[in-house]
Amino acid sequence: MHYVQGKAEFVTDLLSLLHELYRDKLTLLQRHEAAARHIGQYDINNTYQYIINREDVQLSWIATAITELDGTVPESAEAERTVAGNGAAAAHAVIEEDVRETQAFVDRWRPRVDGMSNARHAKMLQVILGEALEQKRFFEQALAGRTDLLGRRADVLGPSHGEVLPTRWIE
Repeated sequence: MHYVQGKAEFVTDLLSLLHELYRDKLTLLQRHEAAARHIGQYDINNTYQYIINREDVQLSWIATAITELDGTVPESAEAERTVAGNGAAAAHAVIEEDVRETQAFVDRWRPRVDGMSNARHAKMLQVILGEALEQKRFFEQALAGRTDLLGRRADVLGPSHGEVLPTRWIE
């Protein structure tokens, strides 16, 4: 009986950790979605789209882990993001904030993930933290003026100086 009770406590603790991480990661995803609306430069906006896609995949991994433990995937309200100004200054401010928030996410979760006894879930979360650090590197490179964030353009195409449309759908 003691073993069963201990197992139940372990599952409850693991579910609690996964719920908390899911909500935290979902907030980052939603903030990155909001940030992408302020990033006009084509290559940097493309990088945000890549990051958003990866975060969506990561959330699906966490959601699967939660449901496999008979838990319910938490819901979250849309994350607010207030941006002062517009244009390049607003984009720069948003990216700077994303550098700080992404590092804070890793700092918050690294000790907890490193202390996990469940190897399967710990490895999954280590991959998520590693990808978060890659995202932070993208943000830092964007701040440094790099546009080859997802790879280099063919020389025949020349450098990209294009802007994305401020609205996703036009009817």
